[in-house]
Amino acid sequence: MGLNSVIFLIFVILSVLIYYMIPKKFQWGWLLIVSYIYYLSNAGWALVFIVTTTVTTWYAGLMLEREQSDSRRRMITAVTLLLNFGILAVLKYTNFAVSNISSLFHLNLPTFKWVLPLGISFYTFQSMGYLLDVCWKRQQAEKNLLHFALFVSFFPQIMQGPIGRYERLAHQFFEEHRFDIRNMERGMQLIFWGLFKKMVLADTAAYYVNAIFDDPEKYPGLSIFAILAYSIHLYGDFSGGIDVISGIAVLFGIELDKNFRQPYFAVNLTDFWHRWHITLGSWMKDYVFYPISLSGWMGSFGKWCRKKFGRKTGRTIPIAIANVMVFLIVGVISALFGGGLFSLAGIFTKERVVQSARQPSIIEGFRVLIHNKPLILIVISNMLMSTGGLYNVFTTYYFAEVVQLNSLKLLIDIPGGAVGIGTYPFIPAIKRKFDNKQLMIIHFFAKAAIGIICFFAGFRQYANKVVAVPILMLLNIVISIVHTVRNIISTEMI
Repeated sequence: MGLNSVIFLIFVILSVLIYYMIPKKFQWGWLLIVSYIYYLSNAGWALVFIVTTTVTTWYAGLMLEREQSDSRRRMITAVTLLLNFGILAVLKYTNFAVSNISSLFHLNLPTFKWVLPLGISFYTFQSMGYLLDVCWKRQQAEKNLLHFALFVSFFPQIMQGPIGRYERLAHQFFEEHRFDIRNMERGMQLIFWGLFKKMVLADTAAYYVNAIFDDPEKYPGLSIFAILAYSIHLYGDFSGGIDVISGIAVLFGIELDKNFRQPYFAVNLTDFWHRWHITLGSWMKDYVFYPISLSGWMGSFGKWCRKKFGRKTGRTIPIAIANVMVFLIVGVISALFGGGLFSLAGIFTKERVVQSARQPSIIEGFRVLIHNKPLILIVISNMLMSTGGLYNVFTTYYFAEVVQLNSLKLLIDIPGGAVGIGTYPFIPAIKRKFDNKQLMIIHFFAKAAIGIICFFAGFRQYANKVVAVPILMLLNIVISIVHTVRNIISTEMI
């Protein structure tokens, strides 16, 4: 029952009509019924997983409400988190792990032929956010199991998110809603706009993406354009789906959190992360970054670091560790988020790592880098993750027959990662010569040059592709330098 299917349209229309025809006090019950009908029709036997998450989280919340011992509260929370995130990990990553082990050790291990339950990532994170709020006494536990079941399973939201918070949704679910023509108009506008994004923009882009990627030899040199088209498909499909979901919720008188805000109009990576999948970034900030960076053990570790490395470095290390943890978790969840740890530092912190009234010299820059160990970690991580995306472009469609993929990954990634460290001391001088707009132009032309080389390499024979590799490596280094400087400027790291 896809978002753009006729049967789903009929399902939504009937649900809305009955919702406003029945007595107001039964509206939330009707939402729960249609949500489970929808889930059962799409997931079948996988209904057992959402029921498991619902019951265990609800009961754990009641136990936390009654329990006074901090150690027992932590134990209840830890067990519930492990159970539900364990279900998510097993279902989502078992076949991935088995396939990689088989490939690494040349084995023929069997994989499991199961279908991933609908919306398991979204309802798991949403439920665990509620659990942590109850554990930290930010939220009172819901006494009614059916009320909590609606919060977990609300059918428009469960498909693609956004990840909701109980305190913002609960009162909307259970209060009485009267028919409002303004809600109907706004909801239909959101639905039609979302369908336009999905069916016109995303599906049209997907046609070209699939045609080129399915037979790259037939379209030599055009893979770079397919990658650009895929970015349109990705945004149109995800953002369009969120618009449709939000529009359906508005028809019921319910406002969901905003999840996208024109991300491709972002002026830098920090701004991008404020605009893309907003509810996931907010969830990570509230339930991962702050708990780690403000925890007692991290406070003790920070005191030790300040004594050992000095005030500035000691204050930075806990923030860097929390950022690394957030980035690792986000990467495991979706494998779609990149751009390095500088962007996360820009989201979660407003402090400057190095504060100076004047621009340091190159020699002073080297000294700062040598003594600022967390900054070295951030720079290396940023450059390795940023250049990793280029590796996928180069190897998948052009150079798989030239050298083995792992070897080429090292050829492309290591220069970019290494130059990120060497760039730092020269940033003051670069900033004096170029502003952010000029760096954007350089960045654009370097990427355009890569696209042109890939285009012509697609028409050439084997030997010419080998010649193109070192040129692409040099361009990658240019992009790495510019990328590092722009991130440092945008997040005010120096």
